[in-house]
Amino acid sequence: MKERVKSGFIMAPILVIVFLGGYALVAGVFALTILALREYRGAFGEGKPSWRVLLASAIVLYGGFLIPALRESILAPWMFVSVVLCFLSMFAVEKTSLAQGLATFTGVFYVIFLAFHIVLVDAFYPVPKQPLEIGGGIPLSGIHSYVWIVVLSAFGTDIFAYFTGVLIGKRKLCEKISPKKTVEGSIGGALGSVLLCGLFGHFFLPAGLADCIAIGLLGGVLSQVGDLSASVLKRKLGVKDWGALIPGHGGVLDRIDSILFTAPLTFYYLFIKTALGA
Repeated sequence: MKERVKSGFIMAPILVIVFLGGYALVAGVFALTILALREYRGAFGEGKPSWRVLLASAIVLYGGFLIPALRESILAPWMFVSVVLCFLSMFAVEKTSLAQGLATFTGVFYVIFLAFHIVLVDAFYPVPKQPLEIGGGIPLSGIHSYVWIVVLSAFGTDIFAYFTGVLIGKRKLCEKISPKKTVEGSIGGALGSVLLCGLFGHFFLPAGLADCIAIGLLGGVLSQVGDLSASVLKRKLGVKDWGALIPGHGGVLDRIDSILFTAPLTFYYLFIKTALGA
C-alpha cells in the first residue's frame, strides 16, 4: 500500500502539467523525456547508446519548438540533424559498435520523437473553448484538452486490461512476450479506453465526442502494442523494468510506453481529420 501511495505522488506531476498545458507542458514533457532517455540508455549495459547524441537531439527539438518561426516546421530539420548526429557518433569506429549506433537511432525516434507528440497535440489542436487563466493572464489548458485523451486512453487501457485479466482472463495473449497478459484483458482494456474517453468527451469535449470515442478505440489497441513493444525491447536487453523511480511500477519509461503510441495516434488522427476538412 505504501508503494502505491508513493507512486501516486510521483505520477501526480504528470496530471498537473497536462492541466497547465502550454510552456509548462513543454517543460514537463522535456523533463520526462530526459529521465526516460537515461533509463533507456542504462538498460544497455556496456554497449550503451551515445548520451551526447540523445541529449543534443532532445535539446534541438524542444529548443527549436520554442522559436515561433520554427514551431510548425521543426520536425523535418530535427530529423536531419538527429540522423547526422547518430552517424557522427559512430565515426570513432574503434570505440563504437554498430549495435551502439543503432541503439542511439532507436532511442532518438522511440523516446524523443514519439514523446514529443504530446506537445504537438497541445500546441496545434487546442479545444475551441476559452482557456483558464492565472495571475498575469497566463492561459491554462485546464481539463478541456485533447492531451487528456492521450493519457486516458493509455492509462485507461492498462487499468481495465489488468482488472479484466485478473477477473476473467484465461487465454494468453502473447505468452512469450508478456506471460500475464490475456485476450480477455486485452479486450477489456480496449473497451475501458473507449468508455473513459467517451465519458471525458461527453462531459468536457462535447464537440469532439465522436473523435474521443474513435481515438479511445484505436488507442485501446495501439497502447497495448506500445506496451508489448516495450516488453520486447526489455526482454531482448534482459531487464525487467527500465528503471526503479516509481515504487512498484518501474521507471518513467515503464509508465509512458503506452503514451508513446497513443500521443502520435491522437495527433495524426486530428491532423488527418483537419486536412480532410472533416
